[in-house]
Amino acid sequence: MGEGTHAAGGGADAGEVVGTLFRPDVAAYPHEAYHELLDTCPVVRSEGLAVVASRAAVDDVLRRSDVFSSRMDATSLGNVRPLIPLQIDPPDHVRYRRILDPLFAPRRMAALEERLVALVHDHIDRFVDAGEVDLVPALTVPFPSEVFLTLFGLPLDDLPEFLELKDGIIRPPGDTPEAQAAHRARTAQRIYDYFEATFDERSSSPRDDLLSHLLTVEVDGERLTRHEVLDVCFLLLIAGLDTVSATLDCMFVLLAGRPDLRDRLAREPDAVPAAVEELLRHQTPVVMVPRLAVAPTTVQGVAVEPGDMVTVLLGAADLDPTEVHDPDEVDWARDVNRHLAFGGGIHRCLGSHLARLELRVVLREFHARIPDYALAPAAEPVFTPAIRSAESLRIVFPT
Repeated sequence: MGEGTHAAGGGADAGEVVGTLFRPDVAAYPHEAYHELLDTCPVVRSEGLAVVASRAAVDDVLRRSDVFSSRMDATSLGNVRPLIPLQIDPPDHVRYRRILDPLFAPRRMAALEERLVALVHDHIDRFVDAGEVDLVPALTVPFPSEVFLTLFGLPLDDLPEFLELKDGIIRPPGDTPEAQAAHRARTAQRIYDYFEATFDERSSSPRDDLLSHLLTVEVDGERLTRHEVLDVCFLLLIAGLDTVSATLDCMFVLLAGRPDLRDRLAREPDAVPAAVEELLRHQTPVVMVPRLAVAPTTVQGVAVEPGDMVTVLLGAADLDPTEVHDPDEVDWARDVNRHLAFGGGIHRCLGSHLARLELRVVLREFHARIPDYALAPAAEPVFTPAIRSAESLRIVFPT
């Protein structure tokens, strides 16, 4: 990636840094690239782009929402309006979080646990006697989408359509950016049409599910408009499904090579919550998040200009030795674990409590039934960049 100074990145080029992180070999194991950045250029800026790697610098950017905006290229995913609350800045962002946060509170999410346990075991039942399985299609991809359908009171039979919609936005087919954008736009319209039809049904027959609550919830007499509920649902579909799948991929790949950690998960189910937090920190599946500088400023002494795209490296910040002792070690006995796997600042992930529940249930129930497994021979996973999901994750285990 080139040498650079702690202040301005010296000879390092911000675009080259991002390009390096998008290489498949680096996406599979980005730790070395992160450490190089932390050691040589924790903040590097080239014309129009800054890359921020150190924990102090990442915190600085994420906390200053007045200078580093989330509302950039707000329709790049085929959506026709900014996604709520991700692409909304204060003061409107505060209003949306006051309405939405209680709907995703820990106690409300915990009420789903029994149903999530049943979903996980339903998947495991299908392959537990086979001795070999590709976990991506068998568990890590369908499970988060089934949780979404359950949470929203939607039929599980809609799973194939939801997976197609999700991938149509995140991984659109096409040989050119224009073809991919056109596919995203068509997929986005399908998402809008699906939820519009469901809204009509819920308005006449409300249920005790998240979708009905979104349509009726009030805070200080304020309710979300129909368009606002649409924009929330769009975000949750494309953001909430893929990131949990990617997190499970990262966790299972690491655990497949660590029988000591697998054994602890099987023997100590009470330690699973702490294990989830440490694995989130160590693996941080969402590599980077963007912000747009809207005013002249500095980040750890590096000048940033209005209009600069600022790429925040969550994974690097979670390995910063100034924040975490022995950061490459997986240690779920840490007294403090302020990881950034769910982001930070006002835009910290709305669904973090649900994601934690999903991860805890999968790790606990899976290792209770299949504690011993390994990657299949010649089955080294290939990871996608930006969000580190595996294209395939074939494991073998005794039956």
